[in-house]
Amino acid sequence: MAGHSKFKNIMHRKGAQDKKRSAMFSKLSREITVAAKMGAPDPDMNPRLRAAVLAAKAQSMPKDNIQRAIDKSSAGEGDNYEEIRYEGFGPGGVSLIVEALTDNRNRTATNVRTIFSKNGGNLGASGSVSHGFDRLGLITYPASAGDADAVLEAAIEAGAEDVQSGEDGHEIWTAQEDLHEVAKAIEKTLGEPESTKLAWRPQNQIDVGEAEAGTLLKLIDQLDDDDDVQTVWGNYEVSDAVMEKLG
Repeated sequence: MAGHSKFKNIMHRKGAQDKKRSAMFSKLSREITVAAKMGAPDPDMNPRLRAAVLAAKAQSMPKDNIQRAIDKSSAGEGDNYEEIRYEGFGPGGVSLIVEALTDNRNRTATNVRTIFSKNGGNLGASGSVSHGFDRLGLITYPASAGDADAVLEAAIEAGAEDVQSGEDGHEIWTAQEDLHEVAKAIEKTLGEPESTKLAWRPQNQIDVGEAEAGTLLKLIDQLDDDDDVQTVWGNYEVSDAVMEKLG
C-alpha cells in the first residue's frame, strides 16, 4: 500500500474489498435504496442518493444494479434499515467510528462488539471517541483531475474549506451543510468526482507501529467484512515502511 494517502489511511482500505465485489455491491445497493427511500428517487433532487450513486459508479457497479436499487425504494421493497454509529478503541489506543445500516440492531451490536474484543479492541459508549473527530463533507478526485494548484483554485472558488492533494488524488473538505452545493460548483470545473460524502476527520493522528498495526488492520478488515457495516473511520496513521513489512 505504498503511497497511500492520509484519507485512505483513516478510512478502510478499499483495495481489500476488490476480491469481495458481491458483498460490496450489496452494501452499495443498500445505501442507494435507503437514500432513495429518505428522499426523491432522482439523484439530481436527492443529494444523499446522488452521493450513493457516485460511490457505486466509482466501484464499477453496473448501471442496471444501481437502477434496481433505486426502484426497490419506489416499489416499497426490501427491509427497513436504520443508521447506527458505533464508537470504540483499537490497538495502540486508536479511535474508531463504525457506521452501519441494519435491520436488526441486536445482531449488529453483537457482531461489532465481538469483532472489537477478538482483535485487541473495546467497544465504547456513544460519544466516547467522536469528540476527537470533525464531521465534515468530503469530495474526492483522482490525480488526473488536475494539478494541486488548479484543484485548489477550483475548490476555493466553490467555497471549500480545505484541500489536500497527493499522488493518490485530491481530497476537498467542506462544512457538512455545504457539501452538495460545493460539490456541484466544483463539478462544473473539474467534472464528476470520485465520491461525495459526509466523513469523520480526526483532529489528531496516532502513529501505529509494526507491533500493533497488523492487529489493527485485521480489526478494521473484519469490521468491514460484516454485512451491516458501511464504513470504518479511524485516527490512525501507518507508515509506508510498516505497510511494506506487513505485506
